[in-house]
Amino acid sequence: MKRAKLSIAQIYQVVYRWVRPNVESFIRLQKPKLWLLAILAGLAGAVVAIIFRHAIGMVQWLWTGTSSETFLSNIAAFPWWVVVVAPTTGGLVVGTMIHFWGPGARAGGVADAIEERARDTSQLTLRNATVGTLISAVTLGSGGSAGREGPVVYYAAATAKALFQFFELPPSARRAMLASGVAAAIAASFNAPLAGVLFAHEVILGHFSMTAFVPLVIAAVLAGVISQAWFGPAPIFMLPDFQITSYLEIPAFALLGIACAAVAILFQASLIGSDWINRRISLPALIRPVAGGFAVGLIALAFPQVLGVGYEATAAALSGRLDLWLMLALIVAKTIATAITLGTRMGGGVFSPSLYLGAMTGAAFGMIAASAAPELASNVGIYAIVGMAAVAAAVLGAPISTAIMIYELTDGFSFSIALLLTIGIATGLSQAAMGHSYFFWQLFSRGVMLEEGPHTHLARQLRVRKFTIPFKADEEVPVFDPTRLWLRDTDNLETALKSFSNSGKQRLLVTSGKDNDPVGWAYHVDALSNFNQALVEQSREEHY
Repeated sequence: MKRAKLSIAQIYQVVYRWVRPNVESFIRLQKPKLWLLAILAGLAGAVVAIIFRHAIGMVQWLWTGTSSETFLSNIAAFPWWVVVVAPTTGGLVVGTMIHFWGPGARAGGVADAIEERARDTSQLTLRNATVGTLISAVTLGSGGSAGREGPVVYYAAATAKALFQFFELPPSARRAMLASGVAAAIAASFNAPLAGVLFAHEVILGHFSMTAFVPLVIAAVLAGVISQAWFGPAPIFMLPDFQITSYLEIPAFALLGIACAAVAILFQASLIGSDWINRRISLPALIRPVAGGFAVGLIALAFPQVLGVGYEATAAALSGRLDLWLMLALIVAKTIATAITLGTRMGGGVFSPSLYLGAMTGAAFGMIAASAAPELASNVGIYAIVGMAAVAAAVLGAPISTAIMIYELTDGFSFSIALLLTIGIATGLSQAAMGHSYFFWQLFSRGVMLEEGPHTHLARQLRVRKFTIPFKADEEVPVFDPTRLWLRDTDNLETALKSFSNSGKQRLLVTSGKDNDPVGWAYHVDALSNFNQALVEQSREEHY
């Protein structure tokens, strides 16, 4: 029996029927536009990272005479009072900016990008991001103890938001665009594009999305290329090719994970405690950062290594150039200095301090391990690198992207088993004690409770106006009666569903949120339909 041959036209029809719906879906979701906008997000992230780093250097040059991150040798020759006056003056400038630029004048960070992904806020604007990033640049340049990556993420996210507002993208594409800006910022700040893509998925989106993957890669790669062209291709921390001496060391790395968890928990508790104390101290907005800068300056008299971003001290710990007792003291001093800096509303993030504390913890642990079993212990640098990853992963709630970032920062893959074990233990114990990452606590303090689950958050995000049916032209508008159950068009879906449940009615009057004038009807079935549609869209975004 002869097999029938397919003609070219028939083959074309088969392929056409197969490909057409996919192409139509690709265009309907505006993916070509999203990919093109990802290029702009990548450019913006790189430019912001470059300008921000140079802005910190310019402020730092005013009092140290250098814009380099290695400035400790410069200030060693200064009179003692310079070390105190510099961060105090920076606090005064920050306080002045907050005082004159109003409530929107505050430093922002990763938590703001997560909040914007979860709900559309009015805080993440280019104006607020510009002011907030300037606050962080002044803080870090004058010696405030914090990180530089959070502010870059904040500004890049604001830029991405401005782009998707201007070009009108669907909700899933807007979230992908926001994550693209964050991926670009991380890639440019750390010269780590792969970690930028994973960080945006893990922390900002909260899931891994194939839909968002391509624009994130475009933005991160472009930002990484521009950053490397500007600052050079070398990783931030240059290290020898370390190797683990023996697999018998694995129990030691497990113990290091416990130590890193303790440091991460105490660091987060200090940040939360400092914020709690400062909320209850009645100080003018102008004075609060001044007091914070003065306190950091006093700490720096004994431990100048706490000033600024701290990469010089971090590199010294990684290369084994600090003694044991100094590193143990710096863990305490850096924790207190960072808590004071952020608690008094000066600017900056927690990424770099987490790396700093982890490097000190790991190097100190390595020295102790080497003294206990010198024939088995690896180089102190390996313990410092692994500790750096473990504390950062626990604080940020990003174990996967942090592990990849450490590989990109150090060019080291020879200790992956020890790295993953330590990160896993530190992250697990930190979550057991703190519940979630520090970013989640920041959101919780603002009333954004993502840990309650996507269904609860969606119910609070959707508004009644979305499913309100206006009165018909020939329909008699009912008289508003405040004694009867009704809904405002500004109420969220959670409130609406509770009202339907309590009243037992299938239809409720909807009034204007401004003046309570009746505007239409809300039906229970429409409320449920909108809720189900939102859940389906979110599920599709998370799995495709």
